[in-house]
Amino acid sequence: MSTEEKRRLSSAIAKLSPEDIDKAVEIIAQSNPNFQAAREDVEINMNVQVITFSLKLRKMMKCICSGEHLTVDEIIPSSESLATRDYSASGYSSRAGEPDPKLDTSNIEEAESSLRESGFLNYEEARALLGRLEYQKGNIEGALRVFEGIDIAAVIPKIKTTIARRCELPRRHSQSDATPPMSIHAASLLFEAIFLKAKSLQALGRFTDAAQSCKVILDTVESAIPDGLPENFAFDCKFLETLNKAVELLPELWKLSYTPQEAILAYRRALLYQWNLDIETRTKVEKDFAIFLLYSGNDATPPNLRVQMEGAFIPRNNIEEAVLLLLLILRKFSLRRIGWDPSILNHLFFALSIAGEFRSLAYQVEELPPGIIEGKEKYISLAMCYYAEGDNVIALNLLRNLLNNREHHNSIFELLLASKICTEIPNCLEEGLGYIDKLLSEVDGKCNEMASIANWLLGVSLSVQSRGVGSDSQRMSRQSKALEALETAQRMTKEKNVSVLFHLSLENAEQRKLDVALYYAKQLLKLEAGSSIKGWILLARILSAQKRYADAENIIDAALDETGKWDQGELLRTKAKLQIAQGNLRNSIETYTKLLAVLQVQRKGFGIQKKLLKNRRNNDRSLEMETWHDLANVYTSLCQWRDAETCLSKSEAISSHSASRWHSTGLLYEAKGHQKEALKSFGKALDIEPNHVPSLISTAVVLRQLSDQSLPVAKSFLTDALRLERTNPSAWYNLGLLYKSDGNSAMEAVECFEAAALLQESAPVEPFR
Repeated sequence: MSTEEKRRLSSAIAKLSPEDIDKAVEIIAQSNPNFQAAREDVEINMNVQVITFSLKLRKMMKCICSGEHLTVDEIIPSSESLATRDYSASGYSSRAGEPDPKLDTSNIEEAESSLRESGFLNYEEARALLGRLEYQKGNIEGALRVFEGIDIAAVIPKIKTTIARRCELPRRHSQSDATPPMSIHAASLLFEAIFLKAKSLQALGRFTDAAQSCKVILDTVESAIPDGLPENFAFDCKFLETLNKAVELLPELWKLSYTPQEAILAYRRALLYQWNLDIETRTKVEKDFAIFLLYSGNDATPPNLRVQMEGAFIPRNNIEEAVLLLLLILRKFSLRRIGWDPSILNHLFFALSIAGEFRSLAYQVEELPPGIIEGKEKYISLAMCYYAEGDNVIALNLLRNLLNNREHHNSIFELLLASKICTEIPNCLEEGLGYIDKLLSEVDGKCNEMASIANWLLGVSLSVQSRGVGSDSQRMSRQSKALEALETAQRMTKEKNVSVLFHLSLENAEQRKLDVALYYAKQLLKLEAGSSIKGWILLARILSAQKRYADAENIIDAALDETGKWDQGELLRTKAKLQIAQGNLRNSIETYTKLLAVLQVQRKGFGIQKKLLKNRRNNDRSLEMETWHDLANVYTSLCQWRDAETCLSKSEAISSHSASRWHSTGLLYEAKGHQKEALKSFGKALDIEPNHVPSLISTAVVLRQLSDQSLPVAKSFLTDALRLERTNPSAWYNLGLLYKSDGNSAMEAVECFEAAALLQESAPVEPFR
């Protein structure tokens, strides 16, 4: 027989089922009288050992499937041979004790590969092959029973040694070099068995056990090669494929087992250790980890890196770590190493928005390669970023470019955003009203929701505009139109829009329609279920305008019970002012002291989160400064000069350029009887903020006290104050005093005193806005 014929016969025999092999042996026995067919161990001498191994392998697989025992003559020579095991111990059979004669030829071929390399197939490898076969057939429970028969603790040290020796640096081999305890192919086969065991446990809902099983693979590789897999580690593609899958699967299993901290550690382990992951797997792990950090609600402690370069960036919280991961993915896309995934940009938008890093977000949008997002979407995204950052003019210019482009149709969102921005820029109110008119004409009869928002913006714009006009008739006309637009929006939304209800209550309160304002404030509180601090404070201010101070304070106390400690600042300040209005100055001092303590603890104890809430940090600093001013004014009214000066020095440490601080300093000088020093302080306040209404009124009061010759100048200050704040009772009262001092304007004085009295009856403890 030729060599080629022997090779073909060998290949054909290897593909035979166990039953067909038995038939082949019988045919040989019939044609050869000297052939001993009764023996279990049969060798066909064709100078091809693979045939002998294949026959024995078939016999062994058939025995495992049927649950039978192998006799001593059936043993494949090995120190870890099947003869040392009892196959029936596991009680396993493929289908309720019935053998399955159909075996996967790919498993047999893999076994033959292992046999060629090592010369034998041991018990664990046989079970790994059979377990894979059962898993591929969908018999998950049966596969798990087979995998559990593998002694993991016994094979792991051998796998570890095999991997370590394969990764050693090239050196001169000597006869003393020890042979690895198993082939790398056998190690890969057993690794796959451990991985499939984890997948089987996952399918059966045993997530913690699955994670522990999967973790064995990573622990083994990491302990065998502490410094990570070398880049040229590619001697077995199946090994690396199983390792990639295990690295990707482990954090998912920990998430399914509701152990988020273990999941975080598994994600970091996957990304920080050198696993030689393919770029698709690594990118998927980075994305999944970023999503988990952003939306899981679990705080991740900063990573503890074993090796850290000097000056390297270490993320301090979930948001920073998620942003870092998403930026790494974006960089890989920019280098054209991966395809585009639009969800990455969405997650990055969310993360940077939460962090308050809108300028950084705008930079990322500007740096995107052409073609990723179309021009219109890019302009809108940039406009929103700059608007959130407070750069209203830049945002409005970007929107103007879109709105002036005739090629862009259906510009409803751009009109909406542009009109919203215009309400916050005094010089652009008329332009904003033009955008609102266009918006109303485009959505008329098409979308009630958009029409309601347009009417809400119209009401807000007219309200802002009414505060800047000098004529009483024009002001009243705009206020009436503002209320009409807000009521239209309210009817269209059926009192289900919190923004509409808030501004409707606010506008009625400013026009001193307190009963109507109170109704809408209660509806707002009911709709929000007490979740908004603005709603609580507005309700308390309306009650204080009705001189129901005790009820207003009870409302604030209820709000404090419903609000977290770090969000109580504005509530505590309002409570202190209510206590002052009731004459409880000592209680107000205690409230202010509590507020300052909360702000200082928050500033010192949450330094890491300052970056996340940049706007919140600025608001807290402003609130702390104003609280020192309020406290200084209380001490001034109690003639405790030293305490008042201490409060003002604390405020100066926060910001030396504050109109409110100079006003409080002027009040202190005025209370001491130092009129000229008080006038200088009020002047400095107006230098910083020319439209600071309290300083305008106080300047007029001091001028009137200093000299009658200054009455015209004092009158101009009060007129400016009333132009800015028409409902200020103090300005009307002091204007009446000026007219009274004049001696020739008695009627004007009476009118001013009447206006002051009327407004004082409905004045809140602090302005509604």
